[in-house]
Amino acid sequence: MTCRIDRMLIEQGVVLRISGRIAGEDLDVLRTALEDGRVVALDLTEVELADRDAVTLLARTESHGIELRHCPAYIREWVTRERGGS
Repeated sequence: MTCRIDRMLIEQGVVLRISGRIAGEDLDVLRTALEDGRVVALDLTEVELADRDAVTLLARTESHGIELRHCPAYIREWVTRERGGS
């Protein structure tokens, strides 16, 4: 696995802090972590690299109301394009 996922409990729910590289082989682990209905945000401060499939998942996750915190600029731009925004 090329990324690490840490759970942080906050008053509103759970924040998943992701670090490293998010690539295709990590997506099943991330999807499983997101199945916890208490996840309110993903903290992407320490994400170094994300592939297309990861960005597609991040865009879908955000469209379902989960906040993407501290999203690197290139990932933010890519997520915005995936969601059809400008």
